[in-house]
Amino acid sequence: MSNDTATATTAQPGTAPEPPPHGLGVSLPSAEARAKTEGTFPYAADLWAEGLLWAAVLRSPHPHARILSVDTTHAREMPGVRAVITHEDVPGTALLGRGRADRPVFASDVVRHHGEAIAAVAADHPDTARMAAAAVIVEYEILDPVTDPEQAFEAEPLHPDGNLIRHIPLRHGDPDAAGDIVVEGLYRIGRQDPAPIGAEAGLAVPRPDGGVELYVASTDPHTDRDTAAACYGLEPERVKVVVTGVPGATADREDQGFQLPLGLLALKTGCPVKLTATREESFLGHVHRHPTLLRYRHHADAEGRLIKVEAQILLDAGAYADTSSEALAAAVSFACGPYVVPNAFIEGWAVRTNNPPSGHVRGEGAMQVCAAYEAQMDKLAKKLGVDPADLRLRNVLATGDVLPTGQTVTCPAPVAELLQAVQEHPLPALPKDTPEDEWLLPGGPEGAGEPGAVRRGVGYALGMVHMLGAEGTDEVSTATVKVHDGIATVLCAAVETGQGFTTLARQIVQETLGIDEVHVASVDTDQPPAGPSARGRHTWVSGGAVERAAKMVRTQLLQPLAHKFGMSTELLQITDGKITSYDGVLSTTVAEAMDGKELWATAQCRPHPTEPLDGAGQGDAFVGLAFCAIRAVVDVDIELGSVRVVELALAQDVGRILNPAQLTARIEAGVTQGIGAALTENLRTARGLVRHPDLTGYSLPTALDAPDIRIVKLVEERDVVAPFGAKAVSAVPVVTSPAAVASAVRAATGRPVNRLPIRPQAAVVTTTQ
Repeated sequence: MSNDTATATTAQPGTAPEPPPHGLGVSLPSAEARAKTEGTFPYAADLWAEGLLWAAVLRSPHPHARILSVDTTHAREMPGVRAVITHEDVPGTALLGRGRADRPVFASDVVRHHGEAIAAVAADHPDTARMAAAAVIVEYEILDPVTDPEQAFEAEPLHPDGNLIRHIPLRHGDPDAAGDIVVEGLYRIGRQDPAPIGAEAGLAVPRPDGGVELYVASTDPHTDRDTAAACYGLEPERVKVVVTGVPGATADREDQGFQLPLGLLALKTGCPVKLTATREESFLGHVHRHPTLLRYRHHADAEGRLIKVEAQILLDAGAYADTSSEALAAAVSFACGPYVVPNAFIEGWAVRTNNPPSGHVRGEGAMQVCAAYEAQMDKLAKKLGVDPADLRLRNVLATGDVLPTGQTVTCPAPVAELLQAVQEHPLPALPKDTPEDEWLLPGGPEGAGEPGAVRRGVGYALGMVHMLGAEGTDEVSTATVKVHDGIATVLCAAVETGQGFTTLARQIVQETLGIDEVHVASVDTDQPPAGPSARGRHTWVSGGAVERAAKMVRTQLLQPLAHKFGMSTELLQITDGKITSYDGVLSTTVAEAMDGKELWATAQCRPHPTEPLDGAGQGDAFVGLAFCAIRAVVDVDIELGSVRVVELALAQDVGRILNPAQLTARIEAGVTQGIGAALTENLRTARGLVRHPDLTGYSLPTALDAPDIRIVKLVEERDVVAPFGAKAVSAVPVVTSPAAVASAVRAATGRPVNRLPIRPQAAVVTTTQ
């Protein structure tokens, strides 16, 4: 990891200890850090209720089949079984979906992917529930699955809405423009799973008013509540979602397909019902990163300046639409990367297949195209005979340039500065050819080949992502700040998913009000909505709402003092719990000024609106952008094809550093997730059947796989339209690092490397090459 170190100060004997630092810009630790470290933090899987029943779900063993009959007789007659439900037991809307409601709660006539839910059981013991689910007899007529997204255009419709979810034709500039140098490529990106630390779990508790409460690790509780209420045929006020501890989220953390059967079973039995998914169920049920097929053609002049980019992008959405429309918009809009491209012609499609469902995973759309356009830049540099980093510098985007969507980049875009920073950072030393250093070789101490077969490569990549929702999404969040007896409380339905929002909210209130003790209330749907935890929303939108509410409380606190001393509140400041005036006449503590009063305020934050892309892929679709540059250094065993990532040097524009330790952790985690996509992570399927849906068959990078991550530069150029000027930090390293690793493997081997994750055979160099 990075070499950043923290320093501690110790009070001298006879002196009072310094108060702990607080406010924005310091590394305030998470309030839950100790409980999570000690294993006492309550997650959904830890919940319990009196009279608890256990749930299990029957899932389809086929990727595509017609359901001829469902017989639940044997399951219902088993001792201990309290309820068995199918599509016939859904009293309200039977469809769900994040972006588009097209996925049934339970399959009724057709199964469209392996693992689709067909029935659910509640019983007095988890083993009984699982056996009862297995006792449900389903008669299928097996159908040929459509698993190749290219075949989906001509195949019979897999869904009443058809196979085409969205088509975006982007047209920018002169279609007849051409360059002196042309390079082409075909690229494939695999199916990355979010692989949450804890599998999905939840508890549903019936209410006396005929409603239900859902205790789940939701990342968007109000949307989940509305979907559940529609499914249950209830008013939204009679359904409450209480967010439990979220054990990490790099996607839509809690799949609604797990939530909805819980509430149905609780309503049917009148008892609390708990469901804890197995790892296999988790792999089969939730969404994954879109597998993508990309065809590219880059045109450049003799100096290496880009003239035109042509591309075709095909996203495999799997069985249902989910957020595929949004992912496609990002892929098409960023298909040229953070480069100036005067002419761009991109065709993008998202289609249904019988593969596992795809949806929101960190950096969706942008990661896939980054791997492709950076491969094209490497090809172009090789054909021109120029340094790959220098070629990129000739074409980088800057503030004031225009994206292929026609939108002008108004936010800070220090892309050249980022690339130069990683380019100038010293390279790591070469490994010593001694036995004690064999573990440094690709493959580890037992799997490495001869040291003489190892080649070192250096590669570069530039990435970009958008922040917040896009294409007209109404981004809004509401927060309340209350102060009483020297303690501040923040109420905001922004879910803490590991991105550090609760810590940030404490820091904002500390900074604004000078109050050290700040508590952030747990989240449920009795609070006003704050929107989903994705794309850095809560740092911007919810953090902005907290700041506005805290400033309103500050005004309430200072106005009586300002009036008493005949001055405006702007002439008063709060520092370290003390209120002072500009001239030193007034000096008092916040506690004295409060005088036992309770102050509170509620505020909203809503960024400036965006617009949908038009029929030519043009429009101001994005609120803000973030950029990253990474230089990867890898060692490749060219005989075995094994790859070791030695170092990743990273530079990123972050707007403003709000919590240094938290920011560093987010960047390092994002880089590591990207390395997984580059080298190991691919949920494999065979004709639509998921192979090895477990953490043995799906290889996640561990701490031993993490390279030395050097954060060489963080550019703090504040975005004036964002609260605090800060930018989201975790998505763009995920987007950029796979492309950088692939670039370095290309440099080491001379092979094209056109597929992620990189297969060993793609890194093998034969004597004829």
